[in-house]
Amino acid sequence: MKQIFFALLGVISLSACAQGPQSGAAAGKAPGAQATTAGATAPLGNAPKVGANTPEARAVAAVHMLNPRVTIEKVKAAPIAGFREAIVQGQVVYVSDDGRYLFLPGPQGALYDVAAKKDLSEQSLATVRKDLIKAIPVSERIVFAPPNPKYTVAIFTDVECAYCRKFHSEIAEYNKQGIAVQYMAFPRMGIGSPDHKKMISVWCAPDRKKALTDAKNDRPIQARDCKNTVSMQYDIGQRAGLTGTPMIIAEDGTTVGGYLPPQQLREALDRLAQGGKTSASGATDPVASTGG
Repeated sequence: MKQIFFALLGVISLSACAQGPQSGAAAGKAPGAQATTAGATAPLGNAPKVGANTPEARAVAAVHMLNPRVTIEKVKAAPIAGFREAIVQGQVVYVSDDGRYLFLPGPQGALYDVAAKKDLSEQSLATVRKDLIKAIPVSERIVFAPPNPKYTVAIFTDVECAYCRKFHSEIAEYNKQGIAVQYMAFPRMGIGSPDHKKMISVWCAPDRKKALTDAKNDRPIQARDCKNTVSMQYDIGQRAGLTGTPMIIAEDGTTVGGYLPPQQLREALDRLAQGGKTSASGATDPVASTGG
């Protein structure tokens, strides 16, 4: 699960990444130099005692460089050469012996470059996601946009999920922030569910925007069926790695997260445009475990 990964990243301000516990990175020191300092003195945050200038010290320093508040229960040799295994907040992570890379195992695993503060897995997935989304024509998306948008986001949405509804209730504010929203269908209860049928009715309505707004506000919509792309969009959402709705995707394929208030979403997009990173930590509603 990436929750622990995002917990590690959470303390790193997207607008002030240099505010981490170690100022050495900002001064151009290598991860190993930071780790030596951490090992030679009391470990930052809550962590086991480790020897100075050891792979264990570098592992502790790397984790605390991401978040000084997390608890590290144990650090030991990993079952793979060149890595230490750390128990962080009840989850296993692997840190390279030089302290440069942090690997999060599991179905939603990730490889993180600690020194560069980059999710290397996300970079690869963003390219794939961007290509997948291209398969959904803009004409098959439900678009709410200001006259001259600064940014455009594609969002996999559901008519039932609470955070999707909250996001849509503020759609005018997102537009005021210069953000165009292109909704794509992801009935989170799966193919053939009442949710799926309701989203088909929305996509088959003569006025999709009104039908979507009505459905998200529990207003009755006419049951309809037609040739539609709802199931195809759902399949693409799964292939894009969706685990909860809403899933907000920037134009380069980067996930911006789940629900974020209008101003926070604009700030995240501004940072991304400036070559920064996003927190990808917005709230979502989980999809059905059956996956349709």
